[in-house]
Amino acid sequence: MPQRRPFVVGAVLCVLLACTGAARAETLVIAGDIWCPVNCQPGSERPGIFVELAREIFAEAGIEVQYQALNWARTLQQVRRGQLNAAIGAGVEDAPDFLYGATAVASSRNCFFTLPNATWRFTGTPSLAEQRLGVINDYSYGDELNAYIGLHRSDSERIQVAAGDQALALNIRKLMHGRVDVVVENAWVMQAMLASQGQVGALREAGCRAPDVPIYLAFSPALESSPRYVALFEQGLQRYRANGRLLQLLQAYGVERP
Repeated sequence: MPQRRPFVVGAVLCVLLACTGAARAETLVIAGDIWCPVNCQPGSERPGIFVELAREIFAEAGIEVQYQALNWARTLQQVRRGQLNAAIGAGVEDAPDFLYGATAVASSRNCFFTLPNATWRFTGTPSLAEQRLGVINDYSYGDELNAYIGLHRSDSERIQVAAGDQALALNIRKLMHGRVDVVVENAWVMQAMLASQGQVGALREAGCRAPDVPIYLAFSPALESSPRYVALFEQGLQRYRANGRLLQLLQAYGVERP
């Protein structure tokens, strides 16, 4: 029996080292509210442009990316605290304190949607004065529109704020039932949502705000690992833009750069 002990001890050490190696595998957790095609249903074949992009880029450095769907206010809160690594599809105005790469993944074109029989068109913030506008809690829509929303947020005849994991679906229902007159949303996202509901063409695009808003994978200011992740993602993004992989990914979701 004694002569077998070195083998047993060696085997145990190997198992322990293997387990330790597995435990130390690097994992990065990103999150956002479902904003398809930017980020879609977790676990689906097509989890979203930003999710697939992040997974491919970080896999090259041996880093696993996990994706969670959370409402936007909670996402920003947890990324800010360092409980999550990054927020998906954030604009600088959403979280000025987060860490951003030099290159935006895409641009968000916010457009205004009404029922098909409406005649109203967006011609600037003053044109919203007689409309009940549906927005989403803690979203940034650009300085001018953000200021308008903040000014009239307590007046439900001007602004109605949807929150939670299904905020966009709620805004669409409110529009369909006449509880708001206009909903503002990213053009890609609205098109994808209507398509998923079998309602292509059910709403009318009534103009878009300018300029487009750059959107990023925005990293936590509370984590020491964030600068490294920002650099890795920026390098990968530049490479994928140059070799056509980013365009390929956009086309797979049926969209192009605004």
